[in-house]
Amino acid sequence: MDKKVHIMAIGAHAGDMDLTCGGILAKYAMEGHRVTLVHMTPGEKGHPILNDEEYAKQKLEEAKEFADKIGAEALMLPYRDGELEDTDEVKFHVCDIIRQYKPDILITHWKNSMHKDHAATYRIVQDAYFYAGIKSFNRDLPEHSVSGLYFAENWEDPYDFKPYVYIDISSAYDKWIEAIKSYEFVSNSPYFKYLEYYSALSVVRGAECRKDKAEAFAVDPLSMKQIFEYFPVK
Repeated sequence: MDKKVHIMAIGAHAGDMDLTCGGILAKYAMEGHRVTLVHMTPGEKGHPILNDEEYAKQKLEEAKEFADKIGAEALMLPYRDGELEDTDEVKFHVCDIIRQYKPDILITHWKNSMHKDHAATYRIVQDAYFYAGIKSFNRDLPEHSVSGLYFAENWEDPYDFKPYVYIDISSAYDKWIEAIKSYEFVSNSPYFKYLEYYSALSVVRGAECRKDKAEAFAVDPLSMKQIFEYFPVK
């Protein structure tokens, strides 16, 4: 890709987007594009030893380490794990970030999730994406229209997720895997084999699109349009 673009991934917790679309983020960064990760919360609850404050500090450090390793920027927003609310106050906060950073592409959670923060983030980003592009929503910064909104594949957001866009991440796979190990929970979670699951998923999605490794994304059903003057012929 010759044109340099800005890709922004917005996740409910530090580690969500790093895992689900980290391969494509690493690929874009390796090719000189701008990459920003926005974490709505640290994801500070549930550590078997550390309290919330201690784990939030650790997650902040891990998020920065991941971003540094792939050549990206990480933003941590001031919301709390398990308590994220999809209010207009939060939506306009994310709208302002979109207007400030001017991404070309947004990636976030799919809408149907077993985790309330993931579902809330989907709704927050959907509305923030809309607000950011409308001049009549008067904010401190002018409007900015994002070219595309995509939804990453997450084991906690499986309901009705339909892969539509496949992107080859073979060239960035090793960098992504090395970077994702910055998070303690990825390699050492007693609850779920994150590293094994997402690395294996990249192989499966790669096989489906005849590549070595790939990541798959859903889109809004209204975006599933291919417009031609004639049927394409290979």
